[in-house]
Amino acid sequence: MNAQVGVIGAGAWGTALAQSLASDGSEVLLWAREPGLAESINQDRRNQVYLPGTALSSGITATSALSDLGALPVLLAVVPAQFLASVLSQLPAGARDLLLCAKGIEAGTGRLMAQVAADAAPDARLAVLSGPTFAHEVAAGLPTAVTLACSGGKEQWRQLAPMIARPSLRPYYSDDVIGAEIGGAVKNVLAIACGVVDGLQLGQNARAALIARGYAEMLRFGLARGARPETLAGLCGIGDLVLTCSSTSSRNFSLGLALGQGQSMAEALAGKSSVAEGAATAPVLADLARQAGIQMPIVEAVRRLLDGESASLVVAELLARPLRAEQEHPV
Repeated sequence: MNAQVGVIGAGAWGTALAQSLASDGSEVLLWAREPGLAESINQDRRNQVYLPGTALSSGITATSALSDLGALPVLLAVVPAQFLASVLSQLPAGARDLLLCAKGIEAGTGRLMAQVAADAAPDARLAVLSGPTFAHEVAAGLPTAVTLACSGGKEQWRQLAPMIARPSLRPYYSDDVIGAEIGGAVKNVLAIACGVVDGLQLGQNARAALIARGYAEMLRFGLARGARPETLAGLCGIGDLVLTCSSTSSRNFSLGLALGQGQSMAEALAGKSSVAEGAATAPVLADLARQAGIQMPIVEAVRRLLDGESASLVVAELLARPLRAEQEHPV
């Protein structure tokens, strides 16, 4: 096999990215944690667990041995955010481009994924791939645009963009790694809140208002952490926010919908093979905001919901907050 690109993680998103990369005939090595899943992908040309509706390209080869990816010059890390550190620690050391595709903040440490990767894979040159992307649409070849934020600037971009771009997948350049990460992490939490709004049948006016006020929270947090406002106004910020706050194809939105309909966290997550990243991100994001004195009432409300408080009560308290100007200093 002459693969130049490997994908670490055979969930829905990792499999969809592998499918996109292989769509022009390129060979792609896909790592699956479960040996049985790797074997079935190779035999059946389908990922029956995470992306069953897609017939996979013959250019994709699955493996359960992470060492098989060690010599590849470009790797996409698509494992859930809370497992990134442990997986990267098992990856053979080496200088390579490492594209981070998980969206979240590490519980317990408050680290963004680039910080996690810098510690676990210090020889890698990092980039962040983020934007409004539902896995099944990318796998089907439907038009998609993403942000590719490169820590190595335009030199790294010129090398990576042609390897990632396909007729239906268009990456846009940025060097704002922090902004790309914060947009992806915060929108997951806000998508849970929007699902709750739908679960409580509060209407589309309320959802639109929540998206707008949630974006204000994303902007406040992002600017305080060094992100640029234009990044958060782009694909990996408001673009991703609008997508995931509007559809049950979003795992985070679906979780919020179930909570709004009265299910417990355990009931809402029962039988799910995929991960709603916002559930792990909300508590640590709320803590980081509180410690920095950043007002994020919607994020705080989601944290309370995940702790088991009544959705109706939490929403009522949000609506009872003091009246204020819409445009205020972002931090």
